Amino acid sequence: MLKNKVIVCVFAVFALIVHGKSDGTDEVSVSVIEGDSVTLYTNITRNKQDRIKWYFNNSRITHIDENQTNICTDEWCKEIFRDKLKVDNRTGDLTITNIRNTNSGVYQLKFSRRSGNIFSVSVSGVSAAEGDQVTFSVKKGESVTLETPVGKKPFDVMTWYFNDILMAEISGDQSKICTDDQCKERFRDRLKVNQTGSLTIMDTRNTDSGEYKVEITISNSFSIIRSFSVTVTGLSPAAVAGISFAAVFGALLVGAAAAGGIYYHYKSSRNVDKDNNMHRVPYEVLENDG
Repeated sequence: MLKNKVIVCVFAVFALIVHGKSDGTDEVSVSVIEGDSVTLYTNITRNKQDRIKWYFNNSRITHIDENQTNICTDEWCKEIFRDKLKVDNRTGDLTITNIRNTNSGVYQLKFSRRSGNIFSVSVSGVSAAEGDQVTFSVKKGESVTLETPVGKKPFDVMTWYFNDILMAEISGDQSKICTDDQCKERFRDRLKVNQTGSLTIMDTRNTDSGEYKVEITISNSFSIIRSFSVTVTGLSPAAVAGISFAAVFGALLVGAAAAGGIYYHYKSSRNVDKDNNMHRVPYEVLENDG
């Protein structure tokens, strides 16, 4: 019997468009939806004396120098980003977590007074009620496919995690599934990935409930992280059907047994009456003997 298949669509839509500018810098267009976490790469390794600054719509949002790292020191920045910004002190890579529509705009890197890459980030849609995680519920025994459609340009690396356990890594035409011992023990050949990087969990179990995360790196320019929760509950439709059949069949057996008991009691009563009648003396005969 074929098991039902639940397709969980994770619309982590993204695109990469690179435009060269007259000053030698590149402009990268990034399209995501609300709730994604996005990391913009500098592709540099800084020395302590180097200064790195990030600008959002021509206003500074981070500043890294030899002594300290400042993030969102202005009130307007705190209002827009609300602790969503993180910066890598070693590389200067900028991460925007749980991105929102208000975070759409132009991000520019400046490195030791030189202009760096420009990222035009467009945020659309709403991924979940809370904006940071999508929650799905499936029945035990069903197959669940987590879809992450990619843009026209292929991704460099896509990595799947379950509760921080490495599940799969897809790079080009190569894919590695469950190379981690914890993953092998938990999923036991129940994982499959296709060419687009989507992940299928077959014959789901209650132990598959938890947080799943996919990280996608594109052209070493930026990466996107999408996290979502899957809850496996109850029994599969096949199991429920089996239980229902067993219940009906059991009820029929009980009914048949009850009917048999009634018939046996009725027949036994008739036999007793018959036996009693064979030894009964008519009333008139008794009177004549007197």
